[in-house]
Amino acid sequence: MNISVIVPVYNSENSLSELYERLKDVMESIADDYEIIMVNDGSHDASWDVITRLTTQSQTLRGINLMRNFGQHNALLSGINVARYEIIVTIDDDLQNPPEEIPRLIDKLNEGYDVVYGTPEQEMHGLWRDLASRVTKILLKKSMGVETARDISAFRVFRSNISRAFSHYRGPFVALDVLLSWGTTRFTSIPVSHEKRKMGASNYTLVQLITHTFNMVTGFSALPLRIASILGFVFAIFGFGVMGYVLIRYLWQGSSVPGFPFLASLVSIFAGVQLFSLGMIGEYLLRMHFRLMDRPYSVMREKVGFGDGKEERRNE
Repeated sequence: MNISVIVPVYNSENSLSELYERLKDVMESIADDYEIIMVNDGSHDASWDVITRLTTQSQTLRGINLMRNFGQHNALLSGINVARYEIIVTIDDDLQNPPEEIPRLIDKLNEGYDVVYGTPEQEMHGLWRDLASRVTKILLKKSMGVETARDISAFRVFRSNISRAFSHYRGPFVALDVLLSWGTTRFTSIPVSHEKRKMGASNYTLVQLITHTFNMVTGFSALPLRIASILGFVFAIFGFGVMGYVLIRYLWQGSSVPGFPFLASLVSIFAGVQLFSLGMIGEYLLRMHFRLMDRPYSVMREKVGFGDGKEERRNE
């Protein structure tokens, strides 16, 4: 069994050495051959220097340095596209996902699944972050169309042949879990331990999580457009009802409905629904615009640990 481990890295210089040692110990115990790919996603600290130093001490560690910060899922896709082995593991760089749980995920994968998530038994992020995460998973379920979407996490194992389903994807907005659903429906999850952060603070803020959720839903699902359509239909029925009420009142009592507040309220409601619908259409047009611009999901500055071990430079 050959395994590729992909780690998106952002401002984690203090945890990378320990993470590498623990990953190496686990991989040597379960894999015939393996590689660890660390993708530096525009870190502002010395993360890339640490990765470069570690690659000089290892034949199995490879590093990719992106030109700027593109986002966690974009960094993961960069690693997936250069991974060599048939099983891919993704794990965060903060040591909250114990590498020692990887064998359990792979054992579950061998039961006939294509994707296995390590769902935290108890998340250690905080109230608002956990709440936003739950909302994200509910919306992701609508985008993926699989029940297991409620149990997604950044700690996952999947078969690399699934990546053929999105090998030509070039959009700037990446939602890896949705892309995986393009290739398979054999998803499952198992509970794993989730440790407290040992150092620093989370680089994935509440605002970033909300932004990712919005990009994911508008970029990979027609749900917002359907909501806009339903709202338009509901308020159209409401408008006909109001018109019927006005006509009946006029015919029955000989007077129209008095009051500027009533009219102003109706105008505000309908204007709000129209602006909301136009906004949703605008978001989809924006994503079409970005696709036509052919913006890349990431751009590599340099690589280490590939080929003869020397640094290589490549423009994409």
